[in-house]
Amino acid sequence: MVTIDELKNLDTSKFTRAADGWSAVSNRAAASRGRVDNEMLGKLRGTQEGDAAKAALSDLDQLSANYRYIHSECGLIRTALSGLAEELAAPQRKLKQALEEAQSLKFTVKSDGSVEYPKTASTPAPLVPTPAAPGAMPSLLKPDSTPDPNQAKAQDIANRIGEALKEATEIDGRYARALANLNTDGNLKNTDLKDVASDVRDVRAAAGKHFSDSKIPKGKSPKENAQWWKNLPQAERDEYTALYPASIGALDGLPAAVRDEANRIVLTDARAQVEAEYNALTAHPPTHYRKRMNARFGRRTGPEEETPEWKRWESEREELKKRMGALDSISSRFGKPGQPEAYLLSFDTEKLGHAALSIGNPDTADNVAAYVPGTYAKLDGISGDIDRAERLYGAARRAAPGSTTASLVWVGYDAPQDILLEATQEKYANHAKGSLDRFVTGLDEARQGGPANVTLIGHSYGTLVVGKAMAENHDLPVNHAVMVASPGVGVDHARELGIPAKDVWAATASNDLINLAPSPRSLLMPSIFGPLFDDHSIMYGNDPTSDEFGGSTFHVADGKAPLTHGELLPAHSQYWEGESLIHLGNIVAKGKS
Repeated sequence: MVTIDELKNLDTSKFTRAADGWSAVSNRAAASRGRVDNEMLGKLRGTQEGDAAKAALSDLDQLSANYRYIHSECGLIRTALSGLAEELAAPQRKLKQALEEAQSLKFTVKSDGSVEYPKTASTPAPLVPTPAAPGAMPSLLKPDSTPDPNQAKAQDIANRIGEALKEATEIDGRYARALANLNTDGNLKNTDLKDVASDVRDVRAAAGKHFSDSKIPKGKSPKENAQWWKNLPQAERDEYTALYPASIGALDGLPAAVRDEANRIVLTDARAQVEAEYNALTAHPPTHYRKRMNARFGRRTGPEEETPEWKRWESEREELKKRMGALDSISSRFGKPGQPEAYLLSFDTEKLGHAALSIGNPDTADNVAAYVPGTYAKLDGISGDIDRAERLYGAARRAAPGSTTASLVWVGYDAPQDILLEATQEKYANHAKGSLDRFVTGLDEARQGGPANVTLIGHSYGTLVVGKAMAENHDLPVNHAVMVASPGVGVDHARELGIPAKDVWAATASNDLINLAPSPRSLLMPSIFGPLFDDHSIMYGNDPTSDEFGGSTFHVADGKAPLTHGELLPAHSQYWEGESLIHLGNIVAKGKS
């Protein structure tokens, strides 16, 4: 229990000065990490090869991780100390006001918080101590005695003192628990984000009452988000990132490094939660098999069968296993030897799960390519999409060795999960277009220096998402668009996408079954009459590879035939290899195939 003297004499500026000290350490760690990442890792990855280079890169990656850990943990300490100082100031003011009032009335406040008041002529009762605790005050007078006006005043002062001490004790205990958990074993190999994510929860539990997320923009434009962030003092930036990483990581318009730091914490926390669910589930598996029963005779017969409980359990176990694998595939991309740094620009596990990962820094790269996948895209399948982003990065680098590239995958919408029932509906693209617009606009707002050469790449249903976003906003900062394996982009002509028609590129492999996607017009007329009308429509507008669409095309291989090795649509996934990949790299880096 905090005492009157402890609270009255407390110098909260000591906590504030300590917080400033930890903040300085945190900021220095962030600056050092920036130098390691940009001045050392970035240059080495682009120029050095071999075992020695890999060893140096591995050590530098660990150094970068250490600096990230120091930055995060010291920032949390700073936030806790700052919150402690500001929260204790309120009960301290309340106590001092009560003590000053008692002094002005010539009341005596004892060390235990009890209050004595002088008797009056109308109150012959002796002096009685007033207990310092909120709540009802026991009667100090006999039923027939005259009330003393000082009694009510003393009771009020005692209550306020008690409330102040109670509040201070609660605050002190809350922050003491959080600060006690902010420790490390000193092993530099253990500076991982699991510890940071756990500490974030502890500090938020302590400081959440004081540092609210109500001032973090919600529903604002990327430009407004960027301006809000620029106007914040560094200390407040650190506090918001430390306590509310999910909110900060989701803000389009903020620097890539800021969003990456926040989203890595969210990712680590999500991974821990999924693992906990998996362990809890697998700790108590249901009965696997049971004997078959003959319903007529009530006897066991035939081979054993799996129980319904086991089937449900196994299905849930597989889903959790897939989710852990997906999250691990993102984590494994950080600090990958011999590869450019990855930036996690968005992440959440709502509905199908969403993420945006950039290979290379989009804030500084000369070329920025954002790939939007199509049907079946979701967080659990992001590993293959990351692989495509990496391949595209390599192709762009080979196409223009003197320029820098950031290759992104954007799984930022709930894509159709069925070809016949869902991919034939526009509603998924209509829901996604606004999110893609804000994401791409946010990349432009976060740029350091001049604008980038931006290419949007849609695959399959993703081409419809890209098309709708560009058709809706002709000011979208996009220089080139690429549509591969497209069922249509929602418009009939390339000029409707807001950029020169020649900068809209398309290709579809001959063996890609997307070519069989019916158009609304073909369903209304016999196929024998189709050629008479020179019909180039497909499911969502004119075929972007047709002359009628008016864009540019590039050649791709025919692709594997349907059902090759039992796969229904092998050619549909072959655009990130061979000749097609070379063309994609050329368009991203040079604006031509």
